[in-house]
Amino acid sequence: MSLLDLEIQLLNKQHLNALLQLDRACFGGLWTMEGYQRELDSPNSDLLGLFSSVSSPALLGMGCFWSILEEAHITILAVHPQYQRQGLGQALLYSLIKTASDRGLERATLEVRASNLGAISLYQKFGFKTAGRRRGYYQDNGEDALVLWLNDLQHPKFQTTLHHWHSFVSDRLSKSSWQLVFKDDGALGVDK
Repeated sequence: MSLLDLEIQLLNKQHLNALLQLDRACFGGLWTMEGYQRELDSPNSDLLGLFSSVSSPALLGMGCFWSILEEAHITILAVHPQYQRQGLGQALLYSLIKTASDRGLERATLEVRASNLGAISLYQKFGFKTAGRRRGYYQDNGEDALVLWLNDLQHPKFQTTLHHWHSFVSDRLSKSSWQLVFKDDGALGVDK
């Protein structure tokens, strides 16, 4: 069986149209072009894209976090609906956490809809714990958000955890006929 290549890289202004298309497919237009432009321009924002050279669309997923003091605040994680449930979300989440760890950040946090059991399960697989609830957080329907945290990104044992997750993600992707293109530094294709 031949595996299809995936690559994760930092996004730039050339990707704005693809970002908007992916946003519409996943969220119905959550962020505007100006919103994504601000993310790309911000020195405190890491916006990663998951690409395939053999798929349409080529941008299959995206993830973003803000560096705030010692914290990576994950603001978005999305995989095109046509490519969900193939391990691509795991690859993106791993890459966001690894990038945050590589940047020297101590912990990661995010908000997730209380009803989004699939996303909650994904985050729990990667060690996130529920730290609280924001009542009526989502303006579209007043739904609560769970606040999730992952601590100790700089603890020496966390490198072992990252290695375990790397294997876990690679195995999951291969079951769906995908493989990430690895760079020399061992990161999951994250260009700096």
